[in-house]
Amino acid sequence: MARKKLVAANWKMNLTLEQAAEWLADVDEMLQERHADVVVFPSYVFITDLMDMYEGDLLLFGAQNCSHVESGALTGEVSAMQLASVGIDYVIIGHSERRTYFGETNEIIRQKLKVAVKHELLPVFCCGEPLEIRNQGKQQEYVLQQLRESLFDLSPAEIADVTIAYEPVWAIGTGINATPGQAQEMHSFIRGQIEERYGKQISGHIRILYGGSCKPDNAAEIFACPDVDGGLIGGASLKADDFVKIVMAAAL
Repeated sequence: MARKKLVAANWKMNLTLEQAAEWLADVDEMLQERHADVVVFPSYVFITDLMDMYEGDLLLFGAQNCSHVESGALTGEVSAMQLASVGIDYVIIGHSERRTYFGETNEIIRQKLKVAVKHELLPVFCCGEPLEIRNQGKQQEYVLQQLRESLFDLSPAEIADVTIAYEPVWAIGTGINATPGQAQEMHSFIRGQIEERYGKQISGHIRILYGGSCKPDNAAEIFACPDVDGGLIGGASLKADDFVKIVMAAAL
C-alpha cells in the first residue's frame, strides 16, 4: 500500500491573525479536495482562533514546538499536554532552527518526543546536516546520530505515528538547492535505518518529508522520488497560491 503524501505549512514567526485567516480561506477554496494530508503550523498565539474559525475538513493543525517537560515553572514554554487539551494534531520537534538558535540537543529532543507521544500528539521529527558536515561527506553519520540519540528511544508502537522531516540545513535559505538525487539518497538512508531498527513493516509505513527549500517549481520532481513522502514547507507556504501548487504536486 502506497504511503499517502503529507504537505505541511510551517509559518514560523510570520503572518498576523488577519493574514492567516485569509490564507486559510484561500487555500480551502483552491484545494477543494484533499490531494494529500495537509497540516498547518501557525504561531501559538492564534492557533486556536484559526481552528475555531476554520469550517472545512481539508486541513489539520499542528504546533511548531513543545516543551520537553509536562508542566512547571518554565515561563514562555508550552507543553504537549496543553497542546493536546485544545485539540492540536501534530507538533514539530527538533527543527533545525530550534537546534541552531535555541541550543536544543539530541537529548532534549528525545525528551520532547517521549512527552509528545505520551499525550497522543503526532510528532514531525526533524533531522539533517549543516554545510560543513555535508562538505566532509559525513552527512549519513551525522543524521544517524540524531536518529539514534533522539528517535530510536521510542518503542515500535510509539514510532509508528511519527513523521520524519529531513532538513538539509545547507539548502535552506542559502541559494543552494539539494537535487532530487541528494534528497532521495538521504531519505532512502533514513528509511533503511528505520528498517534495521524496527523492521520492514514500520519502515515502509513511516512518512519521510523533504524540508529543504521546496518550491512550486521543484516540488513535483522532489516528490516523485520513491522515498520522499511530501514536504515540510517554510517560506513557500506563506503565499496561499504557492502552497497549493506544492500540495497539488504531491498528487501527481
